Amino acid sequence: MKNFPVKRIVILLISLFVLLDVCEAQQYKRSIRNPERKLFGKSLNNKTVKYRESREVVRAKKKQAANQKRLDKEYYAYVKKQRKHNIDIQSPEVKTRMIENRKESDQKFREKKKNLKEKSRKTGRKYK
Repeated sequence: MKNFPVKRIVILLISLFVLLDVCEAQQYKRSIRNPERKLFGKSLNNKTVKYRESREVVRAKKKQAANQKRLDKEYYAYVKKQRKHNIDIQSPEVKTRMIENRKESDQKFREKKKNLKEKSRKTGRKYK
């Protein structure tokens, strides 16, 4: 009977150490899934290859971008010139009416854009 509490304490301590070992073994789930990570410290399968483009390709891309920028600038200048010309050839009454219509349409566009932005902000808050 004297040994009974000692046996109970020994069994309790052994079970406690076993449970602690099991808990420590379950901490590293990623290492168990990927054995390369456990062996080498990181996975070897996800290397990304970096390469540099040749000078000719970089130059050609820059030249193409500059050309596109120049074409866009010319196009917008042409559109602006055509709009001005279309207003200039009208009679004075039509000119004032066209200018007022443009102001109204710009105002409507700004209001529509503002309302759309406010609605999208509310929707964004809803789904966060």
